[in-house]
Amino acid sequence: MAIATMSNAKLKKVLAALEGNWQAEMEGYHTYQALADRDPDPVRAPVLRHLAQAELEHAALWAERIKELGGPEPVYQGSPGGDADSLANRAGGIRMALRRLEIEESRHIANYGEQLKALGDEGSIAILDHVIEDEKEHYRELGSLLRGHYTPPAGAPKIDAKAVLEEMLAKRNQGRKQPGAWIGDAIYGVNDGLGAIFGIVSGVSGATLGDPARTSHYVLLAGISGLIASALSMGSGAYLAAKSEREIYHAELAREREAIQMNGPEARELLSLYYQVKGLPEADALHMVNHIANDPDQLLRALSAERLGSNEEALSNPIVSASSGALSTAIGAAIPVIPFFFMQGIPAVITAAVISLAAHFAVGAAKSLITVRSWWSSGMEMTIVGALEGAVTYGLGVLLGHGMM
Repeated sequence: MAIATMSNAKLKKVLAALEGNWQAEMEGYHTYQALADRDPDPVRAPVLRHLAQAELEHAALWAERIKELGGPEPVYQGSPGGDADSLANRAGGIRMALRRLEIEESRHIANYGEQLKALGDEGSIAILDHVIEDEKEHYRELGSLLRGHYTPPAGAPKIDAKAVLEEMLAKRNQGRKQPGAWIGDAIYGVNDGLGAIFGIVSGVSGATLGDPARTSHYVLLAGISGLIASALSMGSGAYLAAKSEREIYHAELAREREAIQMNGPEARELLSLYYQVKGLPEADALHMVNHIANDPDQLLRALSAERLGSNEEALSNPIVSASSGALSTAIGAAIPVIPFFFMQGIPAVITAAVISLAAHFAVGAAKSLITVRSWWSSGMEMTIVGALEGAVTYGLGVLLGHGMM
């Protein structure tokens, strides 16, 4: 459709859609670029940078079409780090971020497919045809990265082994820790504390409901005792788990160091094979490994990262794990108990149930930060589980309370 034949309403609709496309592509560019800058993986980082450049090219196409239609020059409204700085991506880590991007690419494809039918602008449709094909390729690339068998698509730039090596070593030397790595533990701590103590509160309330004063007294006694026990149990468990994880890692690292000392050529060949499986050509992989092997410590870190699937910087800190686990469990456990400090009888029970179920929904929604589920479905699932738990323990409390009378 020529610009001259478009009505003002139609033109505004097309420009609004193109502005949205431009914003989405720019956010994708900043997201991929930020993730590439932070990722020490020798294959993922260049691929993410390649995807960032493709998103920038798409944005340029949309900006040019907006200009042709007489629209204002678009201004990026998002974060400098795109969606890479979101709490969900920081909490979930790089693999969860890639999974979210894979889903986002599929949404872009679906959205662009709808625009093919709705826009009615020939110039924009020509761009859509091109961009949709690119987005489909991006979706496939992200899927292959996630599944560990990346194969560069036709037309993708050849990986510069020397540049990748220098970037990888620089990032390894930075010792960058995963931001927000404790968030997932905190969410599950709140969940455990809330679920356990809500069950206790419901059961004790059912058993003592005939006497309002007795209900509050026993609920507070049982609830606070359960809170302390749950928090200490979660904190000590998290501490021991994190400490054991580090001990196992160091033991495996010592074995890797010994294996490298005993048979260095085999270790270099193994590391090269790991990089080839990820998509690097054999010559480039060998070139990288030979450079890495000049520093025995770097060779150990690179090989252990591939064989063990982790590095020391990514391991949980026992003190942080214990603190976040204990504190979050105590916070979750306190929620069902609080009303009984100020109320008695049925009003206290109803209030505790309402705020506990609301907290269940909030915790379920927060879990979507470390999963790829919708916050609404995750929150509703937790609420239903909490309601069933409360009903069952309340009913058992009533039966046991009557049986002991």
